[in-house]
Amino acid sequence: MMNKNYYRLVCQLLFSALVCPLMISAQSKPLQVDYLIKDAWVFDGFSKDSVKTDIGITGDKISYIGNSQKDKIKGKQLINAKGLYLSPGFIDPHTHTEADLSAKEKETRANLPYLFQGVTTVVDGNDGASPYPIAQKLAEWNKNGIGTNAALLVGHGTIRTKILGRNNVKPNESQLEKMKELFGQGMKDGAFGMSTGLYYAPGSYAETDEVVALAKVVKSFNGIYDTHMRSEGTDVLKSIRETIEIGERTGIPLHISHLKLSGIEAWKKTEEVLELINRTIDSGLKLNANQYPFTASSTGLSAATVPRWAEDGGRQALLQRFKDPVLLDSIKKGINRNIKGRSGPSNIVLYIKAAPEFNGKSLTTVAKEWGKTPEDVVVSLLEQYSSPKIISHSMNEENVQAIMKQPWVMTGSDGTSGHPRKYASFTKKIREYVLDKKIISMTRAINNATYLTAQTFGIDKRGAIKVGYYADVILFDPQTLKDTANFDNPFEYAQGMQYVFVNGKPAIERGSYTGILAGIALKK
Repeated sequence: MMNKNYYRLVCQLLFSALVCPLMISAQSKPLQVDYLIKDAWVFDGFSKDSVKTDIGITGDKISYIGNSQKDKIKGKQLINAKGLYLSPGFIDPHTHTEADLSAKEKETRANLPYLFQGVTTVVDGNDGASPYPIAQKLAEWNKNGIGTNAALLVGHGTIRTKILGRNNVKPNESQLEKMKELFGQGMKDGAFGMSTGLYYAPGSYAETDEVVALAKVVKSFNGIYDTHMRSEGTDVLKSIRETIEIGERTGIPLHISHLKLSGIEAWKKTEEVLELINRTIDSGLKLNANQYPFTASSTGLSAATVPRWAEDGGRQALLQRFKDPVLLDSIKKGINRNIKGRSGPSNIVLYIKAAPEFNGKSLTTVAKEWGKTPEDVVVSLLEQYSSPKIISHSMNEENVQAIMKQPWVMTGSDGTSGHPRKYASFTKKIREYVLDKKIISMTRAINNATYLTAQTFGIDKRGAIKVGYYADVILFDPQTLKDTANFDNPFEYAQGMQYVFVNGKPAIERGSYTGILAGIALKK
């Protein structure tokens, strides 16, 4: 027994003598990373405050966080980040970038309006409208290359149109089953959840029971329910209650897109809206929202003004109804009501890509020029142009700030052409509401544009500065960060982003686009 113990002890000593020096030697060798970012103020996306530290990137991952001098870390490329803020790349939960990401032109696919704001991941397929099949679009993006990461939702309106057309009908049992199958396939293909546009046709024709049945399918794949509610105006409380009902009946996490109070009549409901949502969250239901930092929205002229019954069957059916004097009179009355609901014709500004002479003019201005009523102008424009848009100045600043202060509100651009929110939402929020007005803290603004969004949508290993997470990392100068896009010049890139890394590659370097397409199509 003594001999065996003695033998074991000798072996252990020999092992320590031979192996330990090798281990110590290996550990003392400097670790090399591809990019070493030194002396940045790091906002990690989930902590309460920033810390001054160094970050290492190797390949497409964050490989080091700490004191690089003490730990003898070396970088193939060194970035002196003194005076700069470092954070995870922003994640935009509500965009309309599908056309840009799918464009032939490389610079358009680069998604530069978002990269220059520090956005490294976008979610598309919102408002009930998405590409389909999901797998086909994701494969296309990966094959052709995109500048930001991109995730998709399955659009309820898209699936409904495939089965029922753009008609105001209720699906029968077999049609509903087919819709369920398409949603299930979309989730299997990698979608992160479903989106509804219950404000828009054809989503507006769906009853709550239909949405619940489809949401149950999405919930079985651990997806999210993202909604443009039926109303953001006078019926906003009713719409929020419907959203909550869907969550209660299915257990699916809820996300309200571009939460707002639109129109003078809705402004006084702010306190009730926030109380209802906070009470629901306190009850244990998963519910949050996104918001863009503007008092003006943007949508289609038809969607904003025409009563939904008149859109039954699509654009051609609407144009046919314009030819019937009795129907046209009813449509105009509905248009008049909807214009008033958006605080009047002077607050509705046109943006028509095919007819730029109208851009920046209000319905009031065009009505005076033409010698017509605002509702007559709407009908004439819809007859002439297939997709005119508007910018609706229908919110107030007090309500925007009240919503922004809620801990469950994240930043989302709802980016559409002609509105500066596509180019400026994230930078404007930091510049105006963090640095200038001090409505919220820098930490809150960053956390709610990164980790909160990633956790909400189930985007794995993004939205935080953690070792092993994907290196979607931004470096910006708080002194020079600036949103330059406005309503007169809505297509101006933001300034102040010094570096934007997407999957470990610098898409923005020293404030300029490098020309690479480093984004990938994400799957749930």
